[in-house]
Amino acid sequence: MQPITKLLPRCHKRVAAGRPWIYSNEIVMTDEVKALKPGTITGVLSDAGEWVGQATINPHALICGRIVTRDRDVVIDHEFLVARLGAALRLRERLFDEPYYRLANAEADGLPGIIIDRYGSTLSIQLNTAGADCLKDNLFHAIENVLLPETIVLRNDSEARSLEGLDKYCSIAKGSLNQPVQLRENGTFFFADILQGQKTGWFYDQRMNRAFVASLASGARLLDCYAHTGGFAIQAAVRGAVETIVVDTSVSALELASAAAQKNGVDKRVSIHKADVFLDLVSRANADERFDIVVADPPSFVKSKRDLKSGSRGYRKLARLAAKVVAPGGVLFIASCSHNMSLDLFNEQMVRGVTDARRTGRILMKSGASPDHPLHPGLPESAYLKATTFQLD
Repeated sequence: MQPITKLLPRCHKRVAAGRPWIYSNEIVMTDEVKALKPGTITGVLSDAGEWVGQATINPHALICGRIVTRDRDVVIDHEFLVARLGAALRLRERLFDEPYYRLANAEADGLPGIIIDRYGSTLSIQLNTAGADCLKDNLFHAIENVLLPETIVLRNDSEARSLEGLDKYCSIAKGSLNQPVQLRENGTFFFADILQGQKTGWFYDQRMNRAFVASLASGARLLDCYAHTGGFAIQAAVRGAVETIVVDTSVSALELASAAAQKNGVDKRVSIHKADVFLDLVSRANADERFDIVVADPPSFVKSKRDLKSGSRGYRKLARLAAKVVAPGGVLFIASCSHNMSLDLFNEQMVRGVTDARRTGRILMKSGASPDHPLHPGLPESAYLKATTFQLD
């Protein structure tokens, strides 16, 4: 018989309205619930005994429950996961012509805690919750049925696993891998280190933003700050930028950017610089350097709510320094991947930073993640990526 988790009075309302997360202070913490193995699937009832859904439960985590299905009669097994993965795959195949995308985006695809990035016949997977970890065997079986990949890499090294009380590690679950994988995005080739690179090796979420920036790049000089493996810069060069400069502190990422520039035949128009972005921007401003396009796509400055004040100052400073090296009439693209940073606060800091630089202009576009990173309609936290594109006078 399936275990049952009961919610405290009135705590079912948010879940009933569509929110898939249940916090530990919303659950009746009986001895039976406390004794559950983290990740156990339970039925969830309101305090009045009304059915709410089936959720994975980790009694030791702040986000204690994650709704997997509202259906009482569904069994969450191999066949269930085949259906969810199949639906996710059909959506991506409608969106993209080539097999390079985020295949599964956790709650938004009905797979809480499960991230799958696809690189052709290779998959990079993160199991970020105890519930996802418990489903691992059935998930791998389902993946074989839906995709039959040659290689599967487990990137179980995220901080989210620590919050769930899980070990962090990277491993090859199937096949072998001794070099970066090749991918193609917006007609441009790149390389991703999915064993040791950041996150799952590549940031598919910026796909549409990179295409937009590249569409403005013909004849332009572009500075790509926090460039990682050169996604913005190299696509801009392919689209006709006369010079692009890639700035990052990671030697391994810059090596992959250099390899991608050569692969696409634009290496003579792509310069690679290992530098701290803040110091580099100050140096370029002091040297009166100006660029037609400046891209700033930093790592998260706000990893937790306690970082919000300092992180907000960091984003404002970045906007100020970046705006100073944008040529008159030029474009500034700046992004935040901090889900703890609200959209309103991010926009406020961007405008303040540009104003601090004594620049005026207009916002051309506000944007988020590409459609292979769908948002859960009941989970505002899934809209983590925020980006603003300015044209500055």
